[in-house]
Amino acid sequence: MTRLIAMRIATVLPVLLVVATIVFVLLRLSPGDPAQVLAGENATPEALSNIRQELGLDRSLPVQYVTWLVEMAHGNFGTSVLSRVPVLTLIRDRLEPTMVLALSAIVITVLLAVPLGALAAWRHNSWIDRGVMVLSVIGFSVPAFVIGYVLILLLAVKTDLFPVQGYVSPLSDPVAAARHLFLPSVTLALVFMALIARVTRSSVLEVLGEDFVRTARAKGNRPTRVLWRHVLPNAAVPIITVVGLGLALLISGVVVTESVFNIPGVGRLTIDAILARDYPVVQGLMLFFASIFIGVNLLIDIAYVIVDPRIRY
Repeated sequence: MTRLIAMRIATVLPVLLVVATIVFVLLRLSPGDPAQVLAGENATPEALSNIRQELGLDRSLPVQYVTWLVEMAHGNFGTSVLSRVPVLTLIRDRLEPTMVLALSAIVITVLLAVPLGALAAWRHNSWIDRGVMVLSVIGFSVPAFVIGYVLILLLAVKTDLFPVQGYVSPLSDPVAAARHLFLPSVTLALVFMALIARVTRSSVLEVLGEDFVRTARAKGNRPTRVLWRHVLPNAAVPIITVVGLGLALLISGVVVTESVFNIPGVGRLTIDAILARDYPVVQGLMLFFASIFIGVNLLIDIAYVIVDPRIRY
């Protein structure tokens, strides 16, 4: 286990360096001038020149790149072009809504999708199996923003059961926080439930055909015991993979949902930074998302070893 963690940590810096390089190049190649955005449309050439000099945009690209890497090595990810606030401070202030939303959605997803997928496999070719597959196809086909607007119409506008938008911290008011988080969490959960349910069904179906399952049945074990004691533990590796990647995707992919429900999270910050050509913020966010994926992959690898001791790296 220690060797596995050490090997994965050793790969973090090269991966982050590659991501940083790609993000830096793509941002510099994209159209738009952050100095123009900051100065306004009627800015004079002299004012634009002063802003570019202040932001370091008047230097050559290699110099900008090396300077940025050196600053990051010292823990300085730059300052926002628009708000003049350090990038790490901006991400820290917006992190709680995104993390709470992502964790809420993944909990709902796992609690519903894994049992549904296992039940569909257990009742293969029955109406339950077909129903779960139909729901999965719908979940894959309908965009998240459409699901969000439908839930707003049915559960907020017409019935006034839940608030339409906004965010309340669970630390300040847990009840209000749960009401504000319900619609966006369910929106995200319905999308990822489709994926996790299908993967669970496929994995459980594969294990159900193994000899040890037939042996467990022949010994007279109850069907529920066979499913939970013998089948699901051996089908867990693909499920863990998709749940872990789903969490990482939820954290980095809540842009649409946060926009629909007006949640001030990292997703909204990403959109605002891209539209404003706020280079330091976009670069910091991309590295943040890359770090999330690397961390989740490490946790998935550790979970593999815990669930199935036969796995070795």
